[in-house]
Amino acid sequence: MISSCVSKLKYQCVLYAALVIIPAMSCETRDGRASLPQKDAITVAVTDSGLGGLSIMAEAAARLKELRLYRVVNLVFANSLFSNESGYNSLPNREEKIRVFDKALRGIDRAVNSDLILVGCNTLSVLIEDGPFVQTARAPVVGIVDAGVDLIARALDASPGASVILFGTETTIAEGTHAQKLVARGIGETRIIPQPCPELAAYIENDWKGDDTALLTAAYVDEALGKMPDDKSPVYAALVCTHYGYALDLWKKAFAERGANLAGILNPNQAMVEAVFPAGSKPRFSETTLNARVISMVEIAENKQNALGDWLARISPEVASALRTYELKPDLFVWKSPRP
Repeated sequence: MISSCVSKLKYQCVLYAALVIIPAMSCETRDGRASLPQKDAITVAVTDSGLGGLSIMAEAAARLKELRLYRVVNLVFANSLFSNESGYNSLPNREEKIRVFDKALRGIDRAVNSDLILVGCNTLSVLIEDGPFVQTARAPVVGIVDAGVDLIARALDASPGASVILFGTETTIAEGTHAQKLVARGIGETRIIPQPCPELAAYIENDWKGDDTALLTAAYVDEALGKMPDDKSPVYAALVCTHYGYALDLWKKAFAERGANLAGILNPNQAMVEAVFPAGSKPRFSETTLNARVISMVEIAENKQNALGDWLARISPEVASALRTYELKPDLFVWKSPRP
């Protein structure tokens, strides 16, 4: 069913030229903590294998302006995508994904010189610990996976009869990191239903509320619910891809139309921000000046700027504006291995 839906959507994409194919955590870094410097100004880099992490940057912008911990905050979204023709899920093996992302992190570190790097991407966060950069990085590097794991574990602990569907990219689901960490926290394997969602992130980037995106989302929900031994039992939908939160209404609609007993939708994006910039912190300044930039080595199509910009503007006008005036940096990092 999924393959037929994807084929249909691809056909529609070519026929109409409507789309261009090209979501409280443990804030662990390599030393187990994300310790932010106590100074007047701070620079935070956010990265993703696409544009999903912009939602995290928008949440961080809103939270930092509210907390007033710094006089000046510089937020930089650095796109780790290396080609509009292929992405990390298309790379041949895990080793190549680690190698390319390590190159991206080094390029971002040179370009931004940040005090903190947030990896707002589940696909890339599962690779962080195995890359050499993080072992010697001068700034903390924080991934989003533990945000999702803690959020899901707390929900399942509070609802012993519920299961969870992990909706994510092929790499995220194949790695199995979320499921392994949940089992390590005492969650039974039978309560965890992994559901890969090929191409969904790309459709959401292009039109997060469109009919084609809704069709593909519904197809993955159908497939996941079919894996449940009891379709009447309560189930959580965990969006372990940062893109998926853009289409929150489509997820709700898909579950409702199928009469599923949805216990809740779990989105780690906000949890990550809350943990890095905790609400209990006391303001140190009367106001915070916030500067936002978006840099990318690949072009960001205008339709993506408009679609995601409208969504981001509701949370942070600064981040929405930065997307629409993004800086193209073709030399952000060199990802191809030199020819022998």
